[in-house]
Amino acid sequence: MKILLTGGAGFIGSNFADLLLKEGHTLSVFDDFNTFYDPAIKRANIAGFGKDVPVYEADLRDWEAVERAVREQKPDCIVHLAARAGVRPSIKEPKLYIDTNITGTWHILEAARLHNVPRVVSASSSSVYGVIKTAPFSEDMLINQTISPYAATKMATEQFCSNYSHLYGIRTISLRFFTVYGPRQRPDLAIHSFTKSIWEGKPINQFGDGTTRRDYTYVDDILQGMRACLTYDGALCDVFNLGESQTTTLNELIAAIEQALGKKAIINKMPEQPGDVPLTYANIDKARRLLSYDPHTKIAEGIPKFVEWFHSVRK
Repeated sequence: MKILLTGGAGFIGSNFADLLLKEGHTLSVFDDFNTFYDPAIKRANIAGFGKDVPVYEADLRDWEAVERAVREQKPDCIVHLAARAGVRPSIKEPKLYIDTNITGTWHILEAARLHNVPRVVSASSSSVYGVIKTAPFSEDMLINQTISPYAATKMATEQFCSNYSHLYGIRTISLRFFTVYGPRQRPDLAIHSFTKSIWEGKPINQFGDGTTRRDYTYVDDILQGMRACLTYDGALCDVFNLGESQTTTLNELIAAIEQALGKKAIINKMPEQPGDVPLTYANIDKARRLLSYDPHTKIAEGIPKFVEWFHSVRK
């Protein structure tokens, strides 16, 4: 299959690219290498792709660049992972998130329409569930109160995917990722930043009392679900949760990292942050049934694996 992968130099994207190349797919990458974190990390992520993988270094907000990439590559599928990520930064720069995530996704869909791309797989987020109190979260729940600009943009991208499926017959699949971690995780995310600070003997910021719970999902399990979407032939427009379906408190997460590192954390207790949700918890019955999704890396195994990778790249 010929695949155009946006955000292909990032954490999830570069891991998925490795899988696609290993399976023999034809791949091209679209990424802007922005400075949200060090672009050198992203360039290192794609260093092994080889000369046969075209890389379009361009911004999703640039319609001409998006259209050109889709026109030149004529992919069978666009896997759209590129976005401005993070709840807290979106509160500071909502326009950037709206322009990149919503308009950028519209650019991808419109280019797919113009150039007859039959399938778009798009990254959404567990953030769309907001402060829903019924758990675990199911795809058929009524979502009517997101609590951050980031979450609102992801909800909007799902709706645009629905529009393009209904109006133009493009198969669209939106994937609600639940707190993904593993090798190459972004340095700003909790597991990576906590691991680095604890190892270096620096304090970490614990927001709230440590009882917030997250459904932490190991990247290899996410890749399994994404891979299944390349051949999914169910509903023309669909949405899936991809999580581990197990929750871990912030206190438990810190303890697991401490154990894997063999070091104690120095903790700065901070107030809860606006936009942060108290709980994420995926009901993955639908993904199990329709994608044969079968995650198996629980946090007790995943944290030591992440720490092993962390040490390997610091040598």
